[in-house]
Amino acid sequence: MKLLDGIRVLDLTNVLAGPFATLHLALAGAEVIKIENPGGGDLARKLGCMPELNARLMGTSFLAQNANKKSITLNLKAPDGLEILRKLAATADVLVENFRPGVMARLGVSYDELKVNNPRLIYCAISGFGQTGPDAFKPAYDQIIQGLSGVMAVNGDERLNPLRCGFPVCDTVGGLNAAFAIMGALFHRERTGEGQFIDVAMLDSIMPLMGWVAANLLIGGQQPVPMGNDNFTAAPSGTFVTADGYINIAANQQDQWEAVCDVLGVPELTTDPRFEKRDTRKANRRLLTPLLEARLVAQPTAHWVEILNRRGVPSGEIASLDEALNSAQIAHRGTLGVVDDPELGPLRVFGMTAKFEKTPGALETPPPRLGAHTNDILAGLGYSADAIDTLAKTGVI
Repeated sequence: MKLLDGIRVLDLTNVLAGPFATLHLALAGAEVIKIENPGGGDLARKLGCMPELNARLMGTSFLAQNANKKSITLNLKAPDGLEILRKLAATADVLVENFRPGVMARLGVSYDELKVNNPRLIYCAISGFGQTGPDAFKPAYDQIIQGLSGVMAVNGDERLNPLRCGFPVCDTVGGLNAAFAIMGALFHRERTGEGQFIDVAMLDSIMPLMGWVAANLLIGGQQPVPMGNDNFTAAPSGTFVTADGYINIAANQQDQWEAVCDVLGVPELTTDPRFEKRDTRKANRRLLTPLLEARLVAQPTAHWVEILNRRGVPSGEIASLDEALNSAQIAHRGTLGVVDDPELGPLRVFGMTAKFEKTPGALETPPPRLGAHTNDILAGLGYSADAIDTLAKTGVI
């Protein structure tokens, strides 16, 4: 049994936050139908590092987020297109959209209108700032939210700040938040039979991830200081130079600090008043780091990782993305899977990372060509072959 067997999801989203949310629903077994405009579909179809795939509307950005889904093209500016959407919504369990607030209402397909025929519908609207508030109608991309949320202000160091995260963290976290919310709403519906409206904002979604940093300011009155690769909660905890590169060491507990000193042959540092206690080590980390690196540069990273981990000190190499994607641990966990595309061949994409004992998620079908399932879905709604042909000729699909 699949976790979301029998659940139909209408996905009216573009690019990242929405498609990332519905990807998790699709991996869990839901039938996810992407509703895309006939003029090119999801913008992510044209985004990626391979121009030839972008031209075929199968860009790598699209391939990353859309396995296990179906695609139907639908012109929502045409009355017949809106009528098809209403019919689909009457059959759906979930609808996800990421238009600006008010767009669906202007089209006549808001939650309030759709729930009349389907009171069990769970409607999730994802936007940059949410459906209400002074910024609700502003446009938003990930980078804008990174700046407005404070994320860029706490990244980097005194040489490079502000600094954006190297991947679209606000979009992806917004998608995860939406998927979590939808699952919760489905659970509520199982108990009550009620659908509901869900308002997810990327800005709201990202800020709790800075909970520790925010708590220091909100409760302790301490402004964040960009610290680069150092961890503000402990020392030594950060990135250090070795004979052949760098190592991450996270000696967050007193016994781990003492083990580091023992391994590096500097036991006298454990009684040095500048470093003896946690808070004084944190205050004097700039004095401590060169003393440790003077020993670390004598051996390569792998040497120190093996010894420190054996002593219970969390340590690790700093892998390139290629190394990380191809690591033995990732292979063992099945984090990446392979799905075969009839034209592109085997595609390595991420599968479901939560490992359910009874209802595991699975990669089953490749990301769909634009409109690949239009005829089948319309036929399922009762449209005849002639009616579908007419819809195609008039630009509705």
